[in-house]
Amino acid sequence: MLKKGPSAAVDEETPLLSSSSLEDRQKRGAPTALPRFQLGIALLLQLCEPVCSQSIYPYINELVSTLDIVGGDKRKVGYYAGLIESLFFMTEALTVLQWGRLSDRTGRKPVMLIGLVGSCISMLFFGLSRTFCTLVISRCLCGLLNGNVGVMKSVIGEQTDASNRADAFALVPVAWAAGAAVGPLIGGSLSNPQKRFPTIFTSDFWKEYPYFLPCLVAAGGVFVATTVTFLFFEETLPKHKQNSSMSSETSLADPHHHKPAPPPLRQILIWPVIISVANYASIAFLDLTMNALLPLFFAMPIEYGGLGFSPPTIGYLMGTYGVSTGILCVFLSARILRRFGEKRAFFWGTALFVPIFLLMPIMNMCARTSGVGPFVWALVAIELLIMPLINLPFSAIFTFITASAPDKRSLGATNGLSQTTASIARALGPALSTSLFSFSVQYNILGGYGVYVLMTMFSLLALGLASFLPECVWDEETTLDRK
Repeated sequence: MLKKGPSAAVDEETPLLSSSSLEDRQKRGAPTALPRFQLGIALLLQLCEPVCSQSIYPYINELVSTLDIVGGDKRKVGYYAGLIESLFFMTEALTVLQWGRLSDRTGRKPVMLIGLVGSCISMLFFGLSRTFCTLVISRCLCGLLNGNVGVMKSVIGEQTDASNRADAFALVPVAWAAGAAVGPLIGGSLSNPQKRFPTIFTSDFWKEYPYFLPCLVAAGGVFVATTVTFLFFEETLPKHKQNSSMSSETSLADPHHHKPAPPPLRQILIWPVIISVANYASIAFLDLTMNALLPLFFAMPIEYGGLGFSPPTIGYLMGTYGVSTGILCVFLSARILRRFGEKRAFFWGTALFVPIFLLMPIMNMCARTSGVGPFVWALVAIELLIMPLINLPFSAIFTFITASAPDKRSLGATNGLSQTTASIARALGPALSTSLFSFSVQYNILGGYGVYVLMTMFSLLALGLASFLPECVWDEETTLDRK
């Protein structure tokens, strides 16, 4: 039962969307102003993950092709490149829930700082890796230490209320898009610096470690984010904010006072949480599948099912995708959510994966016939125009997940659970899609295009799962009645 009176606003057992004053504010059309500076720090953390994870995409296939494990057969590149891309999310899935639950106890800021430092160290380690084994270790380290992607969403949920939460979560894909634009540009532009900038990078070090420079720049960006977070971020976990001003008073009044512990995990496994998390996992799977498959498709020779682009070209194309996604999210995402609602935005954004996957074999067939000419480039442009729209489902589902949390004390665990599930899906996506690409080409499955048929089927299954979401975001009664 919700408490009444002045204390209700800070009661940790109050569901996130329960305040009647907030409902009145929504009806009046006067959303609460967003805490721009603190929200900006949270979004800066969101930007760091795609920079670290996607900066390797332009050159990872070239890097893997130089390893002895491939044996000079480029058709096998997809197997190992996909594994390296998936390892981050595989290991993240093992720990992200625990990081989220730890942040419910110790506060958001300490966990955020640990994640940032871990990302910085692992990126430097990746750039200095020269064997498949050390590449694997560095990506595992990055995933194990990174719990920020779940904690950051808890922070945004605590920084906002029901009147402005959709606007705040609409900015999450913007931050991701910025990282998705900057990351590939870093990886594509700065790999092999001795070959591309021989007058500047003259040392043999750059020849020995041709991919260290993009890793160094990415790690430098994470270090800046670490410094900003350490100096300026204000803790958002309610009990920690209250304890800072009330701890001495409480200890004198009640020596047996104990901090309320977060609820056990089984108590957050209610229908709104389960269906919201399942849909988040489905869209995360499709998104990472596409993000891993597309660079491989761009990089592979035409005769092996790709377009034969160089790492810089791939970096520029993926960077263009990130920039266009950011523009869409800034100017249209929140308006689309308000105009059509979260469920419709999620459903139709998910539906766009079907043409995205089907365009790839069409582009390769055209390239086999007449080379990479104007028509193929026109199809590439269409692909890049459609791709930003698939980020709309993320803005929608983040709102569903935050609203589904049973109470404020379980927000970190709810986001940790959602991120664990999404990380498992993201771990499966790159390894599955790139391996299927190589398998389809190597064994001529459906003319080498079998992977796209399977990915299209997964997209249709995701649409079926999306139909279970409610027309409106979970409210207090829906959440509490289905415990």
